[in-house]
Amino acid sequence: MKALLLSRVTVVWGLLIAATLLSWQLGHGVGFDDARLAGAAILIVTFIKVRFVIRDFMEIRHAPRWMRRVGDGWILLIVALLVGLFLSA
Repeated sequence: MKALLLSRVTVVWGLLIAATLLSWQLGHGVGFDDARLAGAAILIVTFIKVRFVIRDFMEIRHAPRWMRRVGDGWILLIVALLVGLFLSA
């Protein structure tokens, strides 16, 4: 049982839950006075969660280095575009 609780997948699952709770708090105005900044922070937390899911639950962690880099580049590009669009509106 101890090995299951300390496995990487269980730890990542716990981090995903914590990130969800953080997003929920940010969405309710904790930490930001401006709703646009809170929304941008929620988008950033969401893409951190996306990276965890891609790396650990889609088994990209053990893929070739170029594939991991392409995935990280895609995540950075999309989050930069979405946050830029969100803040410019």
